[in-house]
Order: sequence, then C-alpha cells, then structure tokens
Amino acid sequence: MYTPPFTITAKAINLIAEISAQVERFAIRMEQEDSLMLRKVNRMQTIRGTLAIEGNTLSEEQVTALIDGKHVVAPVKEVQEVRNAITAYDSFMDFNPYNQKDLLKAHGMMALGLVDNPGHFRHGAVCVAGKKGVSHIAPPADRVPFLIGDLFEWLKNSQDHALIKSSVFHYEFEFIHPFDDGNGRMGRFWQSRILAEWNPVFAHLPIENMIWENQAAYYKAIEDSTDANDSGIFVDFMLEVILHALKARIQKQKNLNPDDSVTANDTVKVTAKVTVKVTANQQKILDAIKENPHITQDELAQIVGIARKNVIANMKKLQEAGLLKRVGADKNGYWEVL
Repeated sequence: MYTPPFTITAKAINLIAEISAQVERFAIRMEQEDSLMLRKVNRMQTIRGTLAIEGNTLSEEQVTALIDGKHVVAPVKEVQEVRNAITAYDSFMDFNPYNQKDLLKAHGMMALGLVDNPGHFRHGAVCVAGKKGVSHIAPPADRVPFLIGDLFEWLKNSQDHALIKSSVFHYEFEFIHPFDDGNGRMGRFWQSRILAEWNPVFAHLPIENMIWENQAAYYKAIEDSTDANDSGIFVDFMLEVILHALKARIQKQKNLNPDDSVTANDTVKVTAKVTVKVTANQQKILDAIKENPHITQDELAQIVGIARKNVIANMKKLQEAGLLKRVGADKNGYWEVL
C-alpha cells in the first residue's frame, strides 16, 4: 500500500494532546442554549474564509444574507461560489470521507457553474503559481485517478490519528491538484470532513477562517513540504491552526459569558473589553434588529413572543449596556446594534 512521506514530530504529538483537550471544551460549549446561532456564525465564517483565500471579496454580511436566502449585489461569479459552498456545507455530514465518489459529488456541488466539468477530474496539465513564478507542476492528468485512488486507500487503512491523516490528506490532495479549479477549497473541505468523522464538533469549527487569516504561512507550509518531500511541515502548521481556531472560539464565548472559568492554558490573546450578560429574549431582539433596523416594537413583540412593554424594557437595558442605540428621530430613524 502506498504511504505518503511524512514525519510525526514531537511538536505534532504535543499539539494533538492539547487539541484533544480543547475539543472537549468546545463540544460542551456547542451544547449550550445559543448553540444554533453559534453554528450559523461559524458556518458563515467557514464559507467566507475558504473562498476569501481564493480571492472572493464578499463580506460577512453578504455571505450571511446568501445563507438566509436573500439577494445581494455582487459579482455573479463570487455569488455563485458562495451559493455553491452553502449547498456543499449543508450536505457536509452526508459525505463519506473515505469514499472517492463522495469527493467527486462534493466537487460537483462546489464547482457548479464555475468549471466546464464539475465533479470530474481534470484532463489537462496544471501549474500552481507562487511568488517567484511556478511553484509546483502537478502530476499529469492521466495519473490523477490512480494517485487519488492510492490516497484514499491509504486514508481508509491508516492507523494514524485523524488529526495527522487529515492534514496529510490535505497536503497530498493539493499536491495532486486533481481538478481544473476549486482544489484549495476542496482540500480544506475534505480535511474538515475527515476530522468531523473523528469528532462531530469539527462540522462547526471555522478552521478555514483561521487559515485565511494565516494565508501566507499556509502556502509556505505547502511549498516547504513539497521542497522537503515531507508533509510533516504542513501537518505541524495545520495542527497549530486547528488549536488556534478552537481556542479562538472558546475565548470568544468567554467574552460573552464572563462566568466561565479561565485556566492557565488559555493563551489566545484578546482585546480587553467590558462583557455584558444578554438574556435569550434580548438576543432575539438584537438578532431581529440586525435583520431589520427599521423594525417596530410591536413587530419585535410578535417575533420574541413577549408583551410590547417588556420589549421596551429590554431595549432600554440594551441601550444602557451600550449594545443598542437609536439613530435619528422616532418616526424616521432606525435601530443600530453596536
């Protein structure tokens, strides 16, 4: 059986141990009352991050609008990329990460209307551009089915930890570059799917967004692994990204929930801020105002399911907390969530 060349470093072993601990904390967080909203935000950031890496310029607000089925004014190709990604991620857990046909099916969704042959391997040669010109010449097209077949065979039979083999798969996938377009987003998508098979919380962790924030280091790790003929370099990089993504999401929630305990292992840097406890009804009010800044208090009462006087009282508390303000006159103004 073919085995990709990679080295498991002491750094990787330590990172796996720390990630495993953080995963349990993240899983507990995702079981709390507001987890549905968190999953929606994380999904938006996942889609925006993985497409932004490849040049898509849509904002968080625009991606959120498309997720909600709304119309946005933006370049047609970029809107199509987001809509395709929404479709693929909506089917995320339906794909078998060890099934090559499911990979092709996922690419068919992700590349619909963007390439001539979505869901099929490329038939031509491809070169990957780097800062100094061509950084990688992918294997010939006629070798792609065999190389991908060998990679899936190794993935199914490997006894390595899911964190290791998902990262190795990601690197090898990018090296083979099996499709005409969309290889980057598919490699990231499939690594997350492999990880979700190990622990379902990875279906809701925006690793792609963290890769986007470290885009230059991401491409350098791929290039360095290619130069060394050892994807261990890329493995170390991805494990760091995954750990930072976990810590960032956990830390973000601590900012919203100051009663959560903080341990010595929480090393993610955050900007100091005053935190405010928001009730479930207050959160519903804020969410509704984000959707429609001109919404009336009567409409809010219907959405939240409480009396109008209680809506007014909650909005007053949100204003006092600095989370909400009125812009303009009562008649022609609007609400702004801060």
